[in-house]
Amino acid sequence: MSPVRSSHISLNTRRWQNFRRNRRAFISLIVFSVCFIVSLFAEILANDRPILVKYRDGFHMPVFQFYSEKSFGGDLRTEAIYGEIEVQCLIITGGIEACWDTPQILIDDAADGRIDGREIARGWLVWPLIPYHHSTIATLDSPAPSPPDADHWLGTDDTARDVLARIIYGFRLSVLFAIIVSVMASAIGILVGAVQGYLGGRTDLLAQRLIEVWGATPSLYIIIIVSAIWRMDFWLLVFLMTLFSWTALVGVVRAEFLRARNFEYVQAAKALGVQPLAIMFRHVLPNAMVATLTMLPFIVTGAIGSLAALDFLGFGLPSSAPSLGELTLQAKQNLQAPWLGLTAFLVFAFLLALLVFIFEGVRDAFDPRKTFS
Repeated sequence: MSPVRSSHISLNTRRWQNFRRNRRAFISLIVFSVCFIVSLFAEILANDRPILVKYRDGFHMPVFQFYSEKSFGGDLRTEAIYGEIEVQCLIITGGIEACWDTPQILIDDAADGRIDGREIARGWLVWPLIPYHHSTIATLDSPAPSPPDADHWLGTDDTARDVLARIIYGFRLSVLFAIIVSVMASAIGILVGAVQGYLGGRTDLLAQRLIEVWGATPSLYIIIIVSAIWRMDFWLLVFLMTLFSWTALVGVVRAEFLRARNFEYVQAAKALGVQPLAIMFRHVLPNAMVATLTMLPFIVTGAIGSLAALDFLGFGLPSSAPSLGELTLQAKQNLQAPWLGLTAFLVFAFLLALLVFIFEGVRDAFDPRKTFS
């Protein structure tokens, strides 16, 4: 009975089962997913603003919304600096003006909900696990960069910013950058390669010459020129990286389409009057997915490495951005702080290893020899 039941298993179910059999890839996917999902909530995990504040009878979420100091009984209309003990005293005591003179005494006195015998609307603050944003300049007792301690688990960089907070935000930035660049570059590369391989002839010849010229263009020089004219930001860098990454898939997809366009099922589809786009993307492309997925890990890891390299060289994102490449530059400039270099290396090795293992499992899952074995 088992062969009969297995014959009714869908193709995608077979692929998922093959992927799960690769324990290294499956565990890597779980670990990567957990890390990425956690990094998506970086503002809640690492921030210098409280997650939730109770002030008098109201609740506030400073991590998502702006509140002035005046909102908590202060004098200024600028954003409240929640790390200052005076602001914390205003929140806890319900806005007592004496917080500007003796804040710590009032905070201790308000522990039972009464001050000088009078009942108060006692407030409280819920802080993130890491009370530092990636841009927060911490107050240190020693010169920056400071080594790991109870307040800064991975130490600080040379501008007194918390390294762990910058890693969490930098992990999210690197992964999102790689995903966006890979999706856009893959879409363009697959489309161009499919058109070349399916049509062939002069279209293929002309496109190949143009791609050879474009592929020989020094991308680093173009990025340097653009960064000298415009201020580099995330989306401009995504556009530039996509501009030079899509050619990686063209050759592989083109070769698969050239090979498959003379197969019997393609000729049969043509004879039945199936539209060329339907033949290309519904019938030929699924059979070319193994070769395409073989190149995808190089695009993803290449995007992460390129972002880090550009940030290291100073042509990428601004130095205030939470970049792993900027952390590597910090390690180079501060050899007396080995925790910076060790942290950067371990994060890169961990991230790239997970991605390589995952895509290795995906490639095997789409391999027809294993899917139908």
